[in-house]
Amino acid sequence: MKSTRRDFLRTSASIVAAGTAVPYFRSSSHAKAESKNDRPVVALIGAGVSTSWVGLYRQSRSQGRGSFLGHEAARFGDVVACCDVDRTHAESFAARYDGKCEIYKDFRNVLDRKDVEAVIIATPGHWHTAISIAAMKAGKDVYCEKPLTLTIDEGKLICKAAEQTGRVFQVGTQQRSEYNGIFLKAVALARSGRLGKKLTVTSATMWGGRGGPFNNEVPPKHLDWDFWLGQAPKVPYCPQRCHLNFRWWLEYSGGQVTDWGVHFVDIAQWALGCENTGPVVIEGTGEFPNIPNGYNTAVTFDCTLTFAGGSKIVFHSVPKGESKGVLIEGDKGRIFVNRGRLSGKPIEELTNSDKDWLDQEVIKLYKGKKPGNHMANFFGCIKDHSLPISDVFTHHRSVSSCHLSNIAMLLGRKLRWDPAKEDFIGDDEASAMRSRQQREPYTIERLTS
Repeated sequence: MKSTRRDFLRTSASIVAAGTAVPYFRSSSHAKAESKNDRPVVALIGAGVSTSWVGLYRQSRSQGRGSFLGHEAARFGDVVACCDVDRTHAESFAARYDGKCEIYKDFRNVLDRKDVEAVIIATPGHWHTAISIAAMKAGKDVYCEKPLTLTIDEGKLICKAAEQTGRVFQVGTQQRSEYNGIFLKAVALARSGRLGKKLTVTSATMWGGRGGPFNNEVPPKHLDWDFWLGQAPKVPYCPQRCHLNFRWWLEYSGGQVTDWGVHFVDIAQWALGCENTGPVVIEGTGEFPNIPNGYNTAVTFDCTLTFAGGSKIVFHSVPKGESKGVLIEGDKGRIFVNRGRLSGKPIEELTNSDKDWLDQEVIKLYKGKKPGNHMANFFGCIKDHSLPISDVFTHHRSVSSCHLSNIAMLLGRKLRWDPAKEDFIGDDEASAMRSRQQREPYTIERLTS
């Protein structure tokens, strides 16, 4: 079983079944957007599905937030197009816009539109990189849902494209903006030295999914299954592979390690002042199901990431009912933060002047602005062309730490990492897992050239 897990990322993506590529239709007729004041013209790529605000709330927690993010963007811009390989998703989203939102299947048709200035990307994770890079090259600003990438090397490609194009790029790690700024207060306290110099941050999230084996079926007519698979290996359709459940398959995601985990690892690295670097040592254990045609991401996991200077992130899963969040500990105190609370003795002991100081530190962290709505931050940065609060460069480092954790668990050994070169030290097998073999004609190079 250990050998099977170790070989998975290196071998599974190279098994490409013969098949006919789906022809692409690139439309030349585009709906004309009605600009209102300084509202950017926006398109959604990856529409998800929801039929009510209750559905939007549930989807925002569980299904990639596609429709939720698109409707949220409509508060700040004019949505004129949506794209999804599942036509029912696109139709459900577009129905709210009285015929003014044109529907597409191929994201490149959207990017061909000269009127579209920004795109919201909420596809499954294995499509994020190709679409993001293509969008930036087409001159669009990008809001992309987390986790940003499928592999470490994909993150390097996105960062390079962002640097070359100068486009505004926001990642959907909304803990950097919302929840009354309590995450920023925790980060500010940790970075101030008030908790100590050498810190340990424990990031706890829920268990991953478990299920299978599943039965294969004929794909529904409204879903282009081959296009949905994209760069991933060609496999028969089964409903449990796509939509909500894509995150439990290593072929398309990193499981709970990258899905919920990146939210808390992102805060942890920011608190340590390591948002622009990475760990130097990674070790961990995880339970990976070995079920044919079943979920294969880690169900439970326990990893330790050590940074230069000795600070650590302990990254692990906890069962239902236990607190999820970020515990920051030093020799001078400890605090805990999640989406519901910020607590600990250092918080209780803050004086009024301390609170004023902390509020100012939060504004500094938020690049001189008062934190608030994450999507609003994206559109504000489009207007002044500033760096969003959840920028592509620091998120690449956060999600890389999650990918590193998965690789260490899959290989079953301690790994050493050079954060400057972004490569493993003396371990060719681990280095090979920084990327995946991609299936034609859906390679990132082809889709972005």
